[in-house]
Amino acid sequence: MTTSPATRYSLLIRIQDAQNHAAWVEFVDLYEPLVYRLARRKGLQDADARDLCQDVFRAVAGAVRRWTPDPKLGSFRGWLFRIAKNFVTNYLRHERRHERASGHSDVQRMLELQPATDECSQAVETEHRRRLFEVAARKVEAEVSRPAWQAFWETAVLSREAAQVAKGLRMSLGAVYIARSRVMARLRERIAEMEGEEK
Repeated sequence: MTTSPATRYSLLIRIQDAQNHAAWVEFVDLYEPLVYRLARRKGLQDADARDLCQDVFRAVAGAVRRWTPDPKLGSFRGWLFRIAKNFVTNYLRHERRHERASGHSDVQRMLELQPATDECSQAVETEHRRRLFEVAARKVEAEVSRPAWQAFWETAVLSREAAQVAKGLRMSLGAVYIARSRVMARLRERIAEMEGEEK
C-alpha cells in the first residue's frame, strides 16, 4: 500500500463511498484507537468502548459528505472528536438514567473524576501524534533495509549507545549515524505528508 493513512482530503472523498472497503480500512486503522481510548478514558468498559467505536464510524459514514474543510470550523479530526465525545456523553447519560434505581451512581462518580475538556483534547492530540508515528514507522520500516531500521530503532527509540549498536550490527559507527539520520528524515517526511494534507 503506497498511500499513508491520514485525514487527507482524498481519503475523506474516498470514504464517502461506503463500499470503498480499502478507504474505510485505512481510515478506521488510523482513528479507531483514538476513539477507543477516549471511550475508555471516560470509563466505558472494553466491549462498550468497541461498540461505541462502531457507532461513531457509522455516524461518520452517514455525515462525512456534509463535512467541508473550513479553517473556521476546525479540522476533520476535531469534527470526529466532537462526534465521539457526543456519543460518549449520550452513552453515559443513558447509563446514569438506568442507575437511578440502585440508589447510587457509579457513572456520576466517573463523570466527576473525568478530566476537563482541554485535558481530553490534549490526550486525544497526544494519542493522534503517537498513532501517526506508528503508521509512519510501519511504512518506513518496509522501505529501508533491516540493518538501517535496527540502527535507527536501537539508537533513537531504545536509546542504546551508537558504538554498541554498531558493534552488534557489524556496521561502522558512521554507518549507524547515517542510517539513523536517514530513517528519521524519512519518518518526518511520512508524518509531514499525513499532516500536510490534513484538513
